[in-house]
Amino acid sequence: MKPAKFEYRAPRELEEALSILAEVGDEGKVLAGGQSLVPSMNFRLARPAVLVDINGIGGIDSVTSSSDHLVIGTLARHVRFERPVTDGPLGHLLALAARKVGHRPIRIRGTFGGSLAHADPAAEWCMIATLLDATMVASSVRGQREITASNFFKTVFSTALEPDELLTEARLPLLNPAAKIGFVEFSRRAGDFAIVAASSVLDVEGGRISTARIALGSVGGTPLRSPAAEAVLQGNVPSGELFAEAGEAAAGDVEPMGDIHGSPEYRRDLVRVLTRRSLQASTEH
Repeated sequence: MKPAKFEYRAPRELEEALSILAEVGDEGKVLAGGQSLVPSMNFRLARPAVLVDINGIGGIDSVTSSSDHLVIGTLARHVRFERPVTDGPLGHLLALAARKVGHRPIRIRGTFGGSLAHADPAAEWCMIATLLDATMVASSVRGQREITASNFFKTVFSTALEPDELLTEARLPLLNPAAKIGFVEFSRRAGDFAIVAASSVLDVEGGRISTARIALGSVGGTPLRSPAAEAVLQGNVPSGELFAEAGEAAAGDVEPMGDIHGSPEYRRDLVRVLTRRSLQASTEH
């Protein structure tokens, strides 16, 4: 199929793009990598009256480190993260996730910000943003506002972005240099969306876990943290038995959706297994 008729606009400056979005409102869609939007338009699931192509705008594809954050411009391509873009565990975590994003042609064209704005609960970057409670920067002619991941993702394919706003950057907090990270996902074939994914960050001091973060993907309308699993880990000595207990807690924390790829019970069992594997992998790096 082919998309419904639309007007194509290709601003060269950020201010021009924001002016267009303010003008067209709900009738417009932003084109970054287009790896999700273009197929949706071809199937006529999305019918924007105006397509705003931001690829010609300079300066919004950078990846830079501040004293406490990694700042990722919205047009940074997935492929850029296949090798660490920053030293330490955060760079390694992003590289692990990047290699699971679709197939290489998708990684070459698709964008970090586009993935976040699309808000697929199975998307790797959405889960990482939730894991780290990243801050998203939304820009409009009205100014900028910062939105934490816990407030950004609303439900499937839905975010806190207003129609006139453009996601211009994401700020990921840098991790403790000694942090332990884990990332695993299960899919039927390489390049498919994950049926379930799990990621973790552990800080270990004096042989005990001082802070724990667990995030899960593809088990609800948004990526999820698992407070129950985090509570199990907090203050305890890392071990296989503890990680199995955390997996059980994570499985009890979710109400997975069912579809042709797996029943709710199947996904819950994957949460149990993948949470344990993510934690185990974190201690092996």
